[in-house]
Amino acid sequence: MSLPVGWSVRRPTLDDVPSILAVVHAADTYAIGYPDFDADDVQAALTAPYVDPTRDCWLGLDPLGTVVAWATVENPTGVGRESVDVFADPAAGRAVQVPLLDRQLARVAERAAERGLPALTVRCAAYPPEHQWRAALLDRGFTHAKRYVRMRRPLADLPAEPPVPPAEVTIRQVRPDDEADLRAFHRVYDTAFRDIADYEPLPYERWRARIGDGSAWDEWFFAESDGAPVGVLQSSDQALDRGEGFVKNLAVLPGERKRGVGAALLLWAFHRYAAKGRAFAGLGVDLANPTAPLPLYRSVGLREERTRTIDLYELVVPAAG
Repeated sequence: MSLPVGWSVRRPTLDDVPSILAVVHAADTYAIGYPDFDADDVQAALTAPYVDPTRDCWLGLDPLGTVVAWATVENPTGVGRESVDVFADPAAGRAVQVPLLDRQLARVAERAAERGLPALTVRCAAYPPEHQWRAALLDRGFTHAKRYVRMRRPLADLPAEPPVPPAEVTIRQVRPDDEADLRAFHRVYDTAFRDIADYEPLPYERWRARIGDGSAWDEWFFAESDGAPVGVLQSSDQALDRGEGFVKNLAVLPGERKRGVGAALLLWAFHRYAAKGRAFAGLGVDLANPTAPLPLYRSVGLREERTRTIDLYELVVPAAG
């Protein structure tokens, strides 16, 4: 799709972070009611592994040269499918959003060829208010893949102490300076997620490199039965600006499920968040994941946020050439 007369595109640089952040804040406020990105997130996206801003990203500019849209691709593992985002200021950038999507789809086709693949699956997200964006995706052949919902609970009403875990189960913090501990964490996580259709496994070394050294390790937990790890919980700082502790991953080994291990891990994490002054706890739920039933999350006080439903749409893009 061609650009409107007078509009233009160019590649972003790190100098554009403030302009990009303004676009993303406007898009987020329209989609979910509040900004959900900060400058560090923008910089991380522009410097992420397997992303070259000079080839994989675009800025959309209105006739006055103002940045009103930002398109980027994400693939944190370098394998499997690609994710494309096209953020547009809803008041000023809609005219360039679809042309940027077309450029990103062409780039995904090139990336497939560069990886020696016949095609790549690309996914795009849409929030409930984004009717025009959803229509554009469907018009280009995207189909609905799955739905995520965010859940949240206040922490003011937590009891003074974490609950006693199920019989023969203990909860403890991860030891980040213990290589064997981190390898055990990864092993439980990897084993537990193997029965999820969308899971893209990473070897330990690449998983560890993605985590880095800046994690709040005292918010990561093991559940152990007779001294052996049977479940893990990984936290994230992605919602700190909302005063919220966030559960990034909860994993329980298949043979240990439905005995209260997951609930115990969640509640211990909630108490840690509260001790740090967080007002809420939250997590995201893949409604297509059979191992993450909503009743478990509701049982520990989490409730769905209706404005935070995310639909993912996907398209198989043949390799260029």
